[in-house]
Amino acid sequence: MSNLVKKSNGFPTTSVFPNFPAFFDDFFRRDLFDWNDKNFAEIGATLPSVNLKETDKEYHIELAVPGMKKDDFKIELENNVLTISSEKQEEKEEKGKDGNFLRKEFNYQSFYRSFTMPENTKEDSIVAKYNDGILNVSIGKKEPKKESKPKVISIK
Repeated sequence: MSNLVKKSNGFPTTSVFPNFPAFFDDFFRRDLFDWNDKNFAEIGATLPSVNLKETDKEYHIELAVPGMKKDDFKIELENNVLTISSEKQEEKEEKGKDGNFLRKEFNYQSFYRSFTMPENTKEDSIVAKYNDGILNVSIGKKEPKKESKPKVISIK
């Protein structure tokens, strides 16, 4: 007759550390440098989702940033790089009648996204609007240079 041993992920577990092997399995399975498609709320950071669209006349950038105001954003264009950033701090406090704190809460959130603009963008035609939690940025395109027909030069 054999003894039954409880196992987790192939390792025997004890009542003292029932999830000890699972912790290390999860830790070593993670890709620490892959920041794509991660839930940044799990690590206390925020990085808004972005949609990029292109039409014949414009480029469109949409950022999902609910709960913010238009004054919370900073949009800059420098050396053909468009940077959208935000930094927001909130503080709430409740005091008792004696002046001592009953509760004090603070929150800080920020993000920084950069986009390298194509050479055919019109730097003076960037328009940004914030509505219903979506920041829309439109960047106009320069008219493509028309190809000129070769000029035939006669020899005299």
